[in-house]
Amino acid sequence: MSAAHGRGGMNAAHGRGGTNAAHGSGGPSAGGREAGAPDLWVVVPAYNEAVSLPGTLAALAAQEDTAFALVVVDNASTDATAEVVREFARSAPFPVELVHEPEPGAGTAADTGFRYAVAAGARLLLRTDADCLPARDWTAVARSEFGRGAELLCGRSVPRPDERPTFAEARLLPALVRLSALYGRHRAAHRGPRFRAPYVLCHGHNLGITAALYVRCGGAPRERLEEGSEDVTLLNRAREHSGRVVRVEHLVVRSSLRRLRSWGARRTLLWYWDRRYRPVDTEEVHVR
Repeated sequence: MSAAHGRGGMNAAHGRGGTNAAHGSGGPSAGGREAGAPDLWVVVPAYNEAVSLPGTLAALAAQEDTAFALVVVDNASTDATAEVVREFARSAPFPVELVHEPEPGAGTAADTGFRYAVAAGARLLLRTDADCLPARDWTAVARSEFGRGAELLCGRSVPRPDERPTFAEARLLPALVRLSALYGRHRAAHRGPRFRAPYVLCHGHNLGITAALYVRCGGAPRERLEEGSEDVTLLNRAREHSGRVVRVEHLVVRSSLRRLRSWGARRTLLWYWDRRYRPVDTEEVHVR
């Protein structure tokens, strides 16, 4: 499959450890950054997101700081996800890479994207999801926080306004999520001398990490979505290797309510609480 590339982009589709890969002459290598290449890369895993992905791409194109490269990881989609990326790349204000990862799982796809970016010379990494809308200052805020010395950024998630959240969806559920994070801080599994930073609320669709810490801590787990919370695992791996893990309330991403509306509040909360709810049909975890 061919790859998409925008302004200055590299012509490559690449995976890690058993993934299909096709390398163009300008593809990334272990040699580090090319002259003038962006130091900040944004990673977006995507599985059958042809409908939602254009909104995410538009939000990234509207960033105040567009001095970054984008890698979208097509996680074995069966819809037009790849075509959406290729079309966007033709006029994108930054380099765009399309990477193909056949093994299912948000953590797997994210890890492929992060490692692709690192191989291309990225020093700073950001992740969001293909149904999310980063705020216009998202990359600018992240760059500023990295400049202050942070190594892992955990941003704030708010509902997408275009989905017209109810009061409960906009206020009560986020409050419950924060309470669960407070509980998480006191869990034995999240405490102990091996951790160099306190446990904080971390969303996989709104986090940033330095390339050095990502490699040092082992990165995101390559697992299926129903197997675990890859963002919590990455957070805890990072906390074992760095004390510069911060919660950044003004690093904002607007996330979709579609899982909540499909499953209801109870099942959704149990899902995020160590996967205590799992659909019988594993395909249902990919709410569309």
